[in-house]
Amino acid sequence: MSILDYPSSAWLPSLLYLGLLVVLSWRPRSRPETWTFTLLVQTLILLSLMIQGIYLHDSVFTPAGFIFGFAQDLSLMAWVGLLFYWLQSWYLPIASLRLMVLVFAMLCAFLPILFPGTLISPRAVADPWFKAHFIVATIAVGLLTLAAMMAVLMEVQDRAIRRTLAYAPDSRLAHWLEGLPPLLTMENLLFNLIYFGFALLSLTIFSGIFFSETLFGKPVVFDHKTIFAFASWLLFGGLIVARLRVGLRGRSALRWVLWGFAALLLAYVGSRFVLEVILHRL
Repeated sequence: MSILDYPSSAWLPSLLYLGLLVVLSWRPRSRPETWTFTLLVQTLILLSLMIQGIYLHDSVFTPAGFIFGFAQDLSLMAWVGLLFYWLQSWYLPIASLRLMVLVFAMLCAFLPILFPGTLISPRAVADPWFKAHFIVATIAVGLLTLAAMMAVLMEVQDRAIRRTLAYAPDSRLAHWLEGLPPLLTMENLLFNLIYFGFALLSLTIFSGIFFSETLFGKPVVFDHKTIFAFASWLLFGGLIVARLRVGLRGRSALRWVLWGFAALLLAYVGSRFVLEVILHRL
């Protein structure tokens, strides 16, 4: 399937996200957001999520079977991350994360047009247990994706605070930092995402062993995808243990989050990318 064969309306999610970014760029940053503007943005985000969710479902669970690839994986990660951002933004001051998740969602919503994926299994679509497994896996990876974005933002915030306090306490950067929630609040939200995401990731990995027969007709194989998935599980699990036992926090915890997410990305996206784009194996 080429770009020309793809329905023209499939471009709509990316265009909606682009429109949102344009609307946000027109707003003067020196003025606080009004409730009307915030409600408009939240409504547009929800509309974009609904449209993208419909396209993702219909393009993955098709009459021919379960079609998937690295582009669909990235798009689902971005979709779930943006959805959880939308839910939490109603009661938490995390608007600074909005630009990052919207740009990521816009780019990832565009990828399935270029890379429509491959038929993985004609039988999996009819199996409700596999669908449940797939949904849990998608939510787990999406939550940990949002956690990784938050870790990046916290690292930038921490560096900016150190530089601002040391050199320019009255700079424009300092005024921008005033609009961010405190690092402690961000850290608590980050670990809440990690706790929930890790629980779902554990369920995904160990339930996936049972669905290996359904998808591929053979028991689970310890290939590079499985190894990276377990490595990510161990990294996030070790982070949680270190957090609960010794109170690990700060930049060390943030780097641990990013290493865990990198392993997760290699497991769920990297393997499909190598097969589809580099090796051209469908």
